[in-house]
Amino acid sequence: MFKRFLNSKSKTIFSAAFILAAAALTSRILGLFRDRLLAGRFGAGDELDIYYAAFRLPDLVFSILIMGAISSAFIPIFTQYFRKNKKEAWQLVNGVLNLAFLSLIVIAGILAIFAPQIISLIAPGFSGAKQEMTILLTRIMFLSPIVLGISSILSGVLQYFHRFLIYSLAPIMYNIGIILGILIFVPAWGLIGLAWGVVLGAFLHMLIQLPSAIYSGFSWRPILDIYHKGVRKIIKLMIPRTIGLAGFQINFLVITAIASTLTSGSIAVFNLSNNLQYVPIGIFGIAFATAVFPNLAKAFARKRKKTFSKNFSSTFSQILFLIVPLSALFFILRAQIVRVILGTGEFSWIDTRLTAAALGIFSLSIFAQSLIPLISRAFYAFQNTRTPVLISLTSIVLNVCFSFFFVWVLGNSNTISSLFSGILKLKGLKEFAILGLPLAFSLANIINFVILLKLFAKKINWWQPKYILTSFSKIVLATLLLGFTTYGFLYILNLFLDTHTFIGIFLQGILAAIAGIVVYCLVMILLKSPEILGIKRVILKNIFPAQGWSASGRKK
Repeated sequence: MFKRFLNSKSKTIFSAAFILAAAALTSRILGLFRDRLLAGRFGAGDELDIYYAAFRLPDLVFSILIMGAISSAFIPIFTQYFRKNKKEAWQLVNGVLNLAFLSLIVIAGILAIFAPQIISLIAPGFSGAKQEMTILLTRIMFLSPIVLGISSILSGVLQYFHRFLIYSLAPIMYNIGIILGILIFVPAWGLIGLAWGVVLGAFLHMLIQLPSAIYSGFSWRPILDIYHKGVRKIIKLMIPRTIGLAGFQINFLVITAIASTLTSGSIAVFNLSNNLQYVPIGIFGIAFATAVFPNLAKAFARKRKKTFSKNFSSTFSQILFLIVPLSALFFILRAQIVRVILGTGEFSWIDTRLTAAALGIFSLSIFAQSLIPLISRAFYAFQNTRTPVLISLTSIVLNVCFSFFFVWVLGNSNTISSLFSGILKLKGLKEFAILGLPLAFSLANIINFVILLKLFAKKINWWQPKYILTSFSKIVLATLLLGFTTYGFLYILNLFLDTHTFIGIFLQGILAAIAGIVVYCLVMILLKSPEILGIKRVILKNIFPAQGWSASGRKK
């Protein structure tokens, strides 16, 4: 039974995405629970500013050296080798894993030594004990990218073999580790316990995947050959992606640096709202892009243009179908979301208002952030990592410039700041310059998406834009009706519920959301949306696997 569980495979893109989305939902719920624990225990103040600032440097190391290789280079090259020679493919895995492990140890060690100097650049607004604690947490958390480096190579193997169930459990285990750190380590060791919780999460992330990787055929060997053709090709392909990820992480370092000079809690407000808006992105955008990537890579390797086009176009439309209405709900229900998830303990009313406003701004670009991973992976599938990276770097430069500009604008009394105060209901707050950061971030991501899609359409002239545009028009219409319905129910429910209590605000938000979603689904059914019929078909297949179901979701 256990062996069967470890060897379970996803047979279709949608079933893989369904598993990944379900696991991502679980992981995000745990992530929200984690953030609620953090907000309730520390509030949006110095402690969380320290934690999030300390997280930046280890995350930078992991993203640059490992994440770029897995997402852009490892899977396509491993696919080529495994089709030709399985033994050499496993040698490739060991070569990449050992090289990554040693590189991470050396680089993490060097950066840990120079952490004081680097933290001074990352968080120039920190000083004294606040700076010292940030340095200590950074050094402890440098253990996590080393372990996650090993785990991510295993993730690439599991993705190739379509073992998405085990792969999808890894982020859940990571969040469980951090939650255990908050509940057990923090009471015993204080803020340092948060750092050890992150390290524990990284170990759990690796351990959950190791048995399945072994069942897939992996066995560790002391191989270290940087001259291996496959290893060199992976390094060559990952260089542009690594540069892009370095720019992305530096972008967050700049955001952290700017936020550290603003009022206490600004880093926490940005990160907490960013975590909230990332929930639908992680559940749907990343899940669908991850699920379809091996199929895109295989379709390109076998020169099956129609298969590539069909997989890309249907996945693009499916993400739009799920993300556009969710973005609308996040904007409309931003206050309810923040109050329910974070509004506890030391998290003040000012913290709540600022975080809700930031979430509202972030929600404007959720659609772009959800589709960028898919389009980027389409480029990676035909081994073009340069194009998405160049566009990403351009958007990063724009984001940095926008960040300084909008923080300056919103930090001063003027027409724009007054307009923001009115739209986002911030009257009475004297300081909300932090909102310039999510505004810059959202605008830069939308520009990134537009340019990336335009270049993709120019390069790949055999995809199906008409199919996507038809679906998009139906989605927009249904979303508008969802918005009107949700707003209407908010005001109606406000007459009957005590929204000053947790139960009242929870019921107001959830019932208004359900009403909007029901209207959205009914409209999409009336419009005969293929996306909703596809969801129906997958659900029926999972509930009644022995039965056959047609493309329309009807029993054969």
